[in-house]
Amino acid sequence: MKKIVVLISGNGSNLQAIIDHCESGNINGEITCVVSNKDDAYGIQRAEASNIKTEIINEDKFESRKDFNEELFNLLLNLNADLIVLAGFMKILNEKTANYFFGKIINIHPSLLPKYPGLNTHTKVIDNKEKYHGVSIHYVSSQLDAGPLIAQGQIKVHKDESIERLEERIHKVEHMIYPEVIKLICDNKIYLELGRTVNLINEGSKDPIYKSYEI
Repeated sequence: MKKIVVLISGNGSNLQAIIDHCESGNINGEITCVVSNKDDAYGIQRAEASNIKTEIINEDKFESRKDFNEELFNLLLNLNADLIVLAGFMKILNEKTANYFFGKIINIHPSLLPKYPGLNTHTKVIDNKEKYHGVSIHYVSSQLDAGPLIAQGQIKVHKDESIERLEERIHKVEHMIYPEVIKLICDNKIYLELGRTVNLINEGSKDPIYKSYEI
């Protein structure tokens, strides 16, 4: 059973989806710690409700960003996780952390990368009249939202759809595809090899997993 550490900053809805899949036995892993950079993140309550250890590292309590980064790095080192999951963690990992744990950290991003890295992806999709939107799960590298792709989940953008409705639908996709990918990693069916993702469910293909959703 793999040891999983989840990093959050807010509500923790993706965290809850992962907790549910671990508790049901669908994921062959155990969340050993939830780390938040916000004291008031609701995800902390979700973790505590499932008797999961929590750690809070608030950047405001450090003299510099460098000190914060070093504390986070040391914490992750001590937690000795098999898999580190970023689930709405709104801090960019520094180069030292990203490089040291490369192949162990995954992130979910609300766009079909390489389109729209960074913030405000739903607004950009609407403004640019995109026909499709989705989420991307990738290994974290030292470059923002640019690590090796693992999987993408896609939905059609409805005509005259509001940003709020689109965001709601994307969250539903996240809650389905993120636990599925984590399960595959914990079952050793997805891994990183020479900087590229390998998935054994497609006979060792190095192409990402693509899924379409009707939501």
